[in-house]
Amino acid sequence: MSRGLRVLTLCLALALTVTVTACTGDDDEKTTLRVLAGPDLAVLEPLLDELRDETGVELDMDYRADADTGDDLAPGTGKGSGGHDLAWLSTDRSFRLRHKDTAQRLLRTPTMLSPVVVGLRPDVARELRAKSPGGRLSWADIADAAATGTVRFGMADPRQTGSGLAALVGVATAAAGTGGALRENDVSCDRLRGFRSGQKLTADSTRDLLDDFVDHPGTANALITYESDLLALNSGGRLKEKLEIVRPEDGMVLADFPLLLLDPDDPDRRAAYDKVVEWIGRDSVQEKIMRTALRRPVSPSVRRDGQLRAPVGNALYFPDQPRVVERLLDDYGDPRRRVPDQVIFLLDFSGSMRGERMAALREAFADLSGADSSATGKFARFYQGERLTVVRFGGRVLEERTVTVDGQKDLKTLADVVARGGYGDATAVWTALDHGYRTASTVVADDPERAVSIVLMTDGENNSGIAYEEFVRRYEARAAETRAAVHTYPVHFGEADAGALRRAATKTGGRMVDAQGSSLSEAFKEIRGCR
Repeated sequence: MSRGLRVLTLCLALALTVTVTACTGDDDEKTTLRVLAGPDLAVLEPLLDELRDETGVELDMDYRADADTGDDLAPGTGKGSGGHDLAWLSTDRSFRLRHKDTAQRLLRTPTMLSPVVVGLRPDVARELRAKSPGGRLSWADIADAAATGTVRFGMADPRQTGSGLAALVGVATAAAGTGGALRENDVSCDRLRGFRSGQKLTADSTRDLLDDFVDHPGTANALITYESDLLALNSGGRLKEKLEIVRPEDGMVLADFPLLLLDPDDPDRRAAYDKVVEWIGRDSVQEKIMRTALRRPVSPSVRRDGQLRAPVGNALYFPDQPRVVERLLDDYGDPRRRVPDQVIFLLDFSGSMRGERMAALREAFADLSGADSSATGKFARFYQGERLTVVRFGGRVLEERTVTVDGQKDLKTLADVVARGGYGDATAVWTALDHGYRTASTVVADDPERAVSIVLMTDGENNSGIAYEEFVRRYEARAAETRAAVHTYPVHFGEADAGALRRAATKTGGRMVDAQGSSLSEAFKEIRGCR
């Protein structure tokens, strides 16, 4: 080959190299990030191509249930399992509670907002608003209507989904009535059993929940989920009539759909993450997210559309203690396998209860049957399916009656038992409690999944029947299952022996409530759901 030809060949090779580099330079600069994503993020798929074209960052989305997403972010590799670079969730609150040290080192950017709200069929919404001052509805109103069977709702499983957990925390926070984040003593007794009795649909994802609601229109008349889910359902043409969206007056938990960088120490991934969050934060992109996902923009400069302008009101705080959430979830249990409780009321009908004291007892039962219109009263009321046993005692057991609440007729039967006369001439406290445990033992043996508790109300000291020591002997001889499952909650009233009642509560794993400084109604409400 001549020298001139070699030079020409070399020049052509160099030119070709430069051309290939120029043509492929953009591809070399592109970055792909693997993203562990909650299923609620799938609605943003149409925007991801724009993100790639404008930033050079492609997001490879791996959609999984919210609970699995949180588990996959557990400590270990510094990145999510499966080689994930980012996580994009509806909420990371559970993860931050359970793995605080890991969560603190991750970069976190909120991307959009949606509160957990209630969707009601129009006829149900009208019925509830007609009973509420100003037509404004609260979580307490929803709980009250669920307890009576008026509201039959669907809600995603809080053990599996961010929307379900946020809803559970929101209702429990409203039930506590403190205005702050839930504390351990706020969940020491389960105040949500009436609310939960109204749940008729559940699912392991929000998408499945919405499908079940549409496919089984007669099963539920309400949905509790993100505002964006209800707006999408209403606009999707899948319902015969749109749901009315209720934003409860007593507050809502807000999801902010955070985007997490799982390895902040990696400079390349950090640079790509910064590009993504800068792009998402642009007002033009926030508007597209709002119209695509029907979620509220995080940017305050973006004008919100339509119903997204409705005020959120009081934002409820998420608990800051893992034990609180664990207790809530434990009490909530499996929504597919729920057995209503049984409460055994041992009521003192000795002569000293005549007059004002008996009137106070009857008022307490009326309040628990729905007469108490306060928020705490609505959460504490008797609920559909609950089994209630009333034992009247004096110097001996005078009467025992059990009803399963199915409607007003059952509550009237209960009221009639409490209103009935026939007082005893003595007070056999420990005989009555022993009788209560005999009844409870039968329930535990026949129906081990049913939670049973005993409420003992007396205004005097034991002066008939067996002594406390004999009660203890008989109690300790009972089956271990009964002793472990059934606790006693004495109500101290009148001249009752507070020390003796407290000992009985401690012995059986319960606690005493003092009605001396308040009322029987307040005392009964305080121990509702304790077990």
